Amino acid sequence: MPAIFEYRLQVTADEIDGVGHVNNIEYLRWMQQAAVAHSTAQGWPSQAYHELGQGWVVRSHFIEYLVPAFFGDDIVVRTWVSDMKRVTSMRRYELLRMADGKQLATASTNWAFVKFATLQPCRVPAEVLQAFELVPDANSRECGPIRAKLPDP
Repeated sequence: MPAIFEYRLQVTADEIDGVGHVNNIEYLRWMQQAAVAHSTAQGWPSQAYHELGQGWVVRSHFIEYLVPAFFGDDIVVRTWVSDMKRVTSMRRYELLRMADGKQLATASTNWAFVKFATLQPCRVPAEVLQAFELVPDANSRECGPIRAKLPDP
């Protein structure tokens, strides 16, 4: 799998707020869906973490909203792991509108690896570490890499 994972979606009517654009909370939902899809693609679906009795929980999110998205827009959420430490991992995101390549938002999530029974932090197992290729933050903005041209759908 590529180091930078692409999760595609189309904005639905339910995701539109009273102002007529995508509600801010939807970006967070898309980030979560993209992270889970990336982990699954790397061989770590939710079930595998539950069988292990350990997995990721969110410590913090940062989202910078740049341009609004609207009903019917085709969106790609690019996500990658930029850093993996003993018990934490930094995941970055870039949300783009496919029609015009506009960057809608950049974001990051700081994850902690925990034992599910106690919610206490624990060391990330080697098999989880090895499943993800790191994309370092060098030559990047605060929340993501320098944008590349969107591939044709």
